Amino acid sequence: MKFTELSLGQVFTTKSIKVTKENITRFASEFDPQYMHLDEKKAEKGMFNGIIASGMHTLALSFKLWVEEEIYGEDVIAGTQMNNVKFIKPVFPDDILFVIVKVIDIKKLKKDQGILTVLLETFNDRDEKVLNAELSAIMKL
Repeated sequence: MKFTELSLGQVFTTKSIKVTKENITRFASEFDPQYMHLDEKKAEKGMFNGIIASGMHTLALSFKLWVEEEIYGEDVIAGTQMNNVKFIKPVFPDDILFVIVKVIDIKKLKKDQGILTVLLETFNDRDEKVLNAELSAIMKL
């Protein structure tokens, strides 16, 4: 979509993605090598009773689902900021995630650029919200 076609309050729903234990451990081993993501025996004794996805993994999956909607298309120039990122509930192996994306701010910067800010709300297949994040990107007009 073009920047000028987007409107305040507009809502998009992404497709879903299944989070596997293999995905969790692969991501965590590279980017967040903590026991609750990698060590089943230690994780079972922790507060979540098993392995959970890294919050950064959940954020990355949420962003992937949003980008795959192709709303930005070729008009995106660069991300500018991420605000109010909240990891609300843990993501477990075999959870299925989807994202509801709401346009919360649109600002014209220059004659040919603007900033789009969206709120990502990620849910699991039990309709529990697991993540909130506000993302802003510079786009061509």
